[in-house]
Amino acid sequence: MQKKQQNKRGPFRGFGIYIIFALILLGSFFFINNLFKPDEPDKLSVSELITKIEAGDFNRAELVLNPVVTDSNFYHVKVYQKIDGKSKVTYDFYISHKNFTEEIETILTSENIDFIYKERSGVSFWDVLSIILPIIMLVILAVFIFRSMSGGGANRQAFDFAKSRARLASTKSITFKDVAGCNEEKQELEEIIDFLKNPRKYVEIGARVPKGVLLVGAPGTGKTLLAKAVSGEAHVPFFSISGSDFVEMFVGVGASRVRDLFKIAKENSPCIIFIDEIDAVGRQRGAGMGGGHDEREQTLNQLLVEMDGFNPNAGIIMMAATNRPDVLDPALLRPGRFDRQITIDLPDVKGREAILEVHARNKKLEPGISFADVSKRIPGFSGADIENLLNEAALLAARHNRKIINLEDIDEAMDRVMLGPAKRSRKITDKERKIIAYHEAGHAVIGLKLEGSNIVQKVTIVARGQAGGYNLMTPEEETFLESKTSLLARITGYLGGRVAEEIVFKDVTTGAYQDFQTATKIARAMVTEYGMSDLGPIQYESNSGNVFLGRDYLKEKNFSDQIALEIDKEVRNIVTQAYDQAYDIITKNRKLLDTISYYLLEMETLTKQDIDEIVETGKLIRHEQKNNNSASQEKDVDET
Repeated sequence: MQKKQQNKRGPFRGFGIYIIFALILLGSFFFINNLFKPDEPDKLSVSELITKIEAGDFNRAELVLNPVVTDSNFYHVKVYQKIDGKSKVTYDFYISHKNFTEEIETILTSENIDFIYKERSGVSFWDVLSIILPIIMLVILAVFIFRSMSGGGANRQAFDFAKSRARLASTKSITFKDVAGCNEEKQELEEIIDFLKNPRKYVEIGARVPKGVLLVGAPGTGKTLLAKAVSGEAHVPFFSISGSDFVEMFVGVGASRVRDLFKIAKENSPCIIFIDEIDAVGRQRGAGMGGGHDEREQTLNQLLVEMDGFNPNAGIIMMAATNRPDVLDPALLRPGRFDRQITIDLPDVKGREAILEVHARNKKLEPGISFADVSKRIPGFSGADIENLLNEAALLAARHNRKIINLEDIDEAMDRVMLGPAKRSRKITDKERKIIAYHEAGHAVIGLKLEGSNIVQKVTIVARGQAGGYNLMTPEEETFLESKTSLLARITGYLGGRVAEEIVFKDVTTGAYQDFQTATKIARAMVTEYGMSDLGPIQYESNSGNVFLGRDYLKEKNFSDQIALEIDKEVRNIVTQAYDQAYDIITKNRKLLDTISYYLLEMETLTKQDIDEIVETGKLIRHEQKNNNSASQEKDVDET
């Protein structure tokens, strides 16, 4: 159910409204007072009145003693005249001198005009209303302010504190057409949507739709986007909420919100409930160094009961997303609750191409850009990474005041996403620059000459992040499995930079730090996890430790100290053999190493086409043309 946004301006949030309300009441009072108050007659002097009385224009008069004035001889005189058979007040005035009053009495008597004396009550109805009404309005205003500061507003917030925070999806802007690279996952969800639209088809055959669907995958793979697409495709209410919205510091609030959520869902069934990042509330109970967490565990218990407990929830389908399925409670994953898990992997090359096409819909790209080629150069990118890639390319094009995005923008965006912006202002000596060039050229030579190695896509000596340069190498064909040959080739490729430094400069630097780290990690995994060594097909280490205590602290080790020594020897042998192989390859291809490093120093960046041209011809035509043009320009200047 769509909740109104809570006003966060404090207890005085309605004070301005009350002031306006009070001003409207006061204005209304004065308007009514002026509307119904009798018209005040014209004033007349005593001499003028006597003249009119003698002329016979009046038939009755009143002399009213006004007690409001301290002088008891002060009279309020009203003179009436017959108009259309009715007496109407024509003139009234005040007389404060007794002689004038006696004179007027004499004249009235002589003219046969009736006159009477009256005593005024002191205060009229309008006088009383003008005093009491403002006081009443001020009292009402004070009551409203007091209630807003302490009573009514706080009580309402207290009652709403345990209400569900779920939001009802009101838009259908995202559909399955906006989700690419997840064809099988969409088919699973289409079955759920079809059941909600046509449940009879499934009930007649005796099928039971899954009560819960858990979307599992790495960050950025599109779990939440798929859930939004379900909202766009389904014609049923779709309630979305985050797992952290259930957990509060007060025990029992989360469970109350779960009950309220399912109560609302039952009133709107058939419907879908989507919980994003469910691991915030669905963690395994009773785990951790300090024991359990009462509030989260009670919330989880209530969620378990609502999903599959004493009361059936027909027509309610629960969807959830997480990238930590290993920390979820087993009771939450059993059949009858989340009895269907949909794993969303990182997209393959075709999936990345489709995602590029989706995110390029609202961007102006240069004709001829091949998404197939771009997708091959970004293995391991998630959907969020690809969206960020094209956005960075668009920002780069706008920064250079271009109307369309070209291939250079996309290349630069790839480098920025993977390693950060180029640091051309970093101070590097000529010797360091030459070492970096030979280091990256060493990686490239291994990639070019070692069978089973990855293909060199790009080599650069432009510093980015912590790297002085980098070598982009991708597999020739993406595979689901890694072979021992490919792993050894990767280790050899990582060691190519250090080998090139040693051969050329007879010295080594710290530039191969990250290369050694990655190579050692792969070699140790081959020995302890993959069974790719002389120690046999035995798994000595695994990452099945208690996730609540930290994976690095409790990495499970099933071996003795003697086996640990043998593991270290095997890892050393693998790395050493790869190093020797890299040394042999680079020694045999020293000329290619020198050529690539030379053009790197000249051009700073070499693409796959440039490297292929260097391997085939031994030179780079675009560099030679550049030198020829420069020489021609210098000659023209000299002649001039």
